[in-house]
Amino acid sequence: MPIDPSHLRDLLTAFVPLDELQASYRLRMLDLARIDEDPTASDLYKPGHFTASGFVASPDRDCVLLIHHGKIGTWLQPGGHIEPDDVSIERAIRREVEEETGLADMASLGLLDIDIHQFPAGGDSPAHLHFDVRFGFLATSGIVTSGEGTMDVRWVEFDQVDLWNSDLSVTRPCTALRSLVGHSSAG
Repeated sequence: MPIDPSHLRDLLTAFVPLDELQASYRLRMLDLARIDEDPTASDLYKPGHFTASGFVASPDRDCVLLIHHGKIGTWLQPGGHIEPDDVSIERAIRREVEEETGLADMASLGLLDIDIHQFPAGGDSPAHLHFDVRFGFLATSGIVTSGEGTMDVRWVEFDQVDLWNSDLSVTRPCTALRSLVGHSSAG
């Protein structure tokens, strides 16, 4: 059974946007959560569908976990499609993180970020929007391994994230995670 859209609406309603861009994302995501179709269905291309991502801090709170995405060939946070048997957004994110990195033991920090971004066409899928719901986590183990859909996985120091991916979609939640886990740069 797909995730109840009211679960999505409750999460999004409680989320406090950081700026006008995120406020506009929240409005668009709330609209998607109100449609008659399943808004998490991966074959819903117009206007797009919900996805789930995790921004995971290392146990020492110095790094964030990034994967080298197999389909698009760039460094990103772990995440992906919501499956019909996922009972919540957090469960979907935990599943994706474990599938892509082998990491299962994490403490949830709750809803961290929301984002809407274009996903490129591939196979039978046209280019479409991902309405990404992102949770923060603190790992209790630093042992990771490349998994499903990943070419590589590594811990990246917060100060180095923009060297791996400078897109606001990645750097904004990394900055929020860094603040949340209490990491500050030496100086």
